[in-house]
Amino acid sequence: MYARSGFIRPIPQIIFLTVEFMEKISGFLKTIFDAFPSLLFVVDEDARIYHLNSAASSGLGLNITDTFLKRTGDALHCIHSMETSEGCGRAPKCKDCVVRNSINRIFSGEKTIRSKEKMTLVHDGEMREINLQVTTAPFLYDNRQYALLILDDITELAQLRSLLPICSYCKKIRDDKSYWEKLEGYIQHHLDVDFSHSICPDCLQEHYPQFAPRILERMKAKSA
Repeated sequence: MYARSGFIRPIPQIIFLTVEFMEKISGFLKTIFDAFPSLLFVVDEDARIYHLNSAASSGLGLNITDTFLKRTGDALHCIHSMETSEGCGRAPKCKDCVVRNSINRIFSGEKTIRSKEKMTLVHDGEMREINLQVTTAPFLYDNRQYALLILDDITELAQLRSLLPICSYCKKIRDDKSYWEKLEGYIQHHLDVDFSHSICPDCLQEHYPQFAPRILERMKAKSA
């Protein structure tokens, strides 16, 4: 029997309510896990997959039944995992893999690690190169250590950082379909960001010479 503030509840009922509460918490955490837009994987020290979220499942066409205990490179069809019959982690190039090295560092005692990786994937005979933001973090469950592996596709951002064909007169950018687009529109389309327009000191002096000295002086004073 269990007594609290004069109320007595039978032990079996307490156990039932505890189990029910834990099941609700488990369902709640799984909902959060699946709602996360990044690709999430729960992996062990050899990058074997124990669980993945909905974004990883839908974005990569994976499911937990087919990927359970597969190494990450094998599940993602990394080109280097196909270079040897032993698969992910066994090819010569795997020693330089950012994903694997991040996982190794986690299991060596480091905390959250963030890095970038360029990965070549092969699926249905087609080769695709993607740029990834790789984040790994350790956690314990049932007295065993795992790593949370988070992958974000930053290919479009990497492309923006590379050389873009831009008109030397109107400053429009040519996209991969040979369509010329204003700089603001191009970045909004590819990065889903909005612009807050301002004016640089050179243009301020060119277009507003009557106000420029006073404004520039104020700006200089604020930054001092």
